[in-house]
Amino acid sequence: MRISEFDYSLPDELIAQYPTTERRDSRLLEVGAGVTDREFAELPALLRKGDLLVFNDTRVIPARLQGHKETGGRIEVLIERVESESTALAQVRASKTPKRGGKLLFGDVEATVVGRVGEFFSLAFSAPVMPLLERSGEIPLPPYLHRPAEPADDKRYQTIYAKDPGAVAAPTAGLHFDTAMLDETQRLGVRHAWLTLHVGAGTFQALRRDNIEENRLHSERVEVDQSICDAVAETRESGGRVIAVGTTSVRALECASSGGELQPFHGETDLFILPGYKFQTIDAMITNFHLPQSSLLMLVAAFAGTERILNAYRHAVREKYRFFSYGDSMFLTLDAAP
Repeated sequence: MRISEFDYSLPDELIAQYPTTERRDSRLLEVGAGVTDREFAELPALLRKGDLLVFNDTRVIPARLQGHKETGGRIEVLIERVESESTALAQVRASKTPKRGGKLLFGDVEATVVGRVGEFFSLAFSAPVMPLLERSGEIPLPPYLHRPAEPADDKRYQTIYAKDPGAVAAPTAGLHFDTAMLDETQRLGVRHAWLTLHVGAGTFQALRRDNIEENRLHSERVEVDQSICDAVAETRESGGRVIAVGTTSVRALECASSGGELQPFHGETDLFILPGYKFQTIDAMITNFHLPQSSLLMLVAAFAGTERILNAYRHAVREKYRFFSYGDSMFLTLDAAP
């Protein structure tokens, strides 16, 4: 497979730069045997008693830091992962690549470059990392939002159920849910389950090799507990559907199902889901629209069929849906399978 097989034309004006006024105000494209234009507020009508919604409860940390090198040059650091109280992996943007032993200064906190891990720098801080981020960091908005983070993003680029800090990008399908929507789905007899996948900045990085199978994804931390495994088993027994809220929930569930049966999983995954992949656990998913030629577009194409997904995206462009993190959503069911 070639990257060019997963391309589509998208006018810049359809890339949502801000969220809707209310979370549920977005649109929802239902993709099954055909496509149906809906509002996200209609989601409960598409669910059934006995279904299970699986959410990712990761919390986005204020991972972007502005500072300077000891020589005075300005730098921007995007924390990829906090590894311990005072160490982290990070992307570093500077006029010259920092060398091992180099010092990066953030006010009264100093970080030493101790090495490289692939594309990331390993940094040792002179003070605990998380308090520094909470005090001086910014929410790391995606690169296609051509604006700096604003105070409103602290709340809106975060799901209402975010709990476990560690992500540097939001699980954006969950941004559409408000408290009233969660309550309404539960009143319908739809169950909820929670897992954690800490989304890394690698989610925005382009695939570099034209032959898709030659690419590797950055690993991300996953926590799938026994309670989720039990909820999935009970859903199966009652004839309900397992519906992943977001591609991160899909990736976590499928990673934990890699042995053929869903099992508790606590560790790293670099699972790359491509067309031809046999899904083990999910029956449907709620997802936003993804970038052309991206690994996430390939994941949804693996679930719903490449041509169906690309046709759905072309429909969304014609109907002027809003795209990407602050954009509109899709509901994909197995009815869309080729």
